[in-house]
Amino acid sequence: MNAPHLPLPGDARIERLAIVGVGLIGGSLAAALREAGRVDTVVGIGRSQATLDEAIRLGLIDHGFTDAATGVRGADMVVLAMPVGQTGRMLATIAPGVGPRTIVTDAGSTKSDVVAAAREHFAAHMRQFVPAHPIAGDEKSGPSAARANLYRGRNVVTTPLAETDAAAVARVEAMWRSAGAVIHRMTPQQHDDVFATVSHLPHLLAYALVAQVALDPDHERLFSYAASGFRDFTRIAGSHPEMWRDIALANREALLNRLDGYTAQVAQLRAALVTGDGAALERTFALAKDARAEWLRRTGQG
Repeated sequence: MNAPHLPLPGDARIERLAIVGVGLIGGSLAAALREAGRVDTVVGIGRSQATLDEAIRLGLIDHGFTDAATGVRGADMVVLAMPVGQTGRMLATIAPGVGPRTIVTDAGSTKSDVVAAAREHFAAHMRQFVPAHPIAGDEKSGPSAARANLYRGRNVVTTPLAETDAAAVARVEAMWRSAGAVIHRMTPQQHDDVFATVSHLPHLLAYALVAQVALDPDHERLFSYAASGFRDFTRIAGSHPEMWRDIALANREALLNRLDGYTAQVAQLRAALVTGDGAALERTFALAKDARAEWLRRTGQG
């Protein structure tokens, strides 16, 4: 028997959208699609009824369910927007409620582990599963942090698999374009290496610096003199600890590799300080300054 046809690739409208996790990421997607007029009904799924009630009050969702298998029934699109460490458990939970025409995607910051979890817990629906990662966020969390413009002009990476139905990929990418995003494709492995460098490592370093100061016996005085440089460098240390714990562990091999490279760079700076090698320090500082300026220029941020 042939598999049921999925919705047409060019159809960006979603009749019933189910979002697991209606905080910043999931709530902002719901708000963006509502603003664009691309969704009819939004169902929120979460652990806390109070959070779901808040999302309803804010107009992000129409209905809320704490039972995920019930919540996804009848949805033509399901978005997993909870901490990435919960992906396997959630896929196993929703599998009985996923229909043959339902497309399931995620918003996790790591992809190799998500793919492995899907193959273990969602094997019967792999043609309907589209791994994805919206490159947007904020240190704030919860439904009140959601905003319709979060994805406008921001990148979304999809990492479709060999078994993923092309129509499902097109539908997921159309959804994110409706939210204002720019689509890119990578393999799961390419994705995890890239974001270990430009996202996961910066978060690890920001958490480490704030923890170092917080554990210092003189931390009150240190924090009292911290100004814009400390604030800007450590802004992302205000992010959700559970979410970033899961990301770090899920991508630990790529993250360890990049952390080793950073450690070697710091060791070179330390050696220059020990020997008083101002020229070496200046070379590294100038290289970093110029590279950052070029990145900002190329991305239109300069």
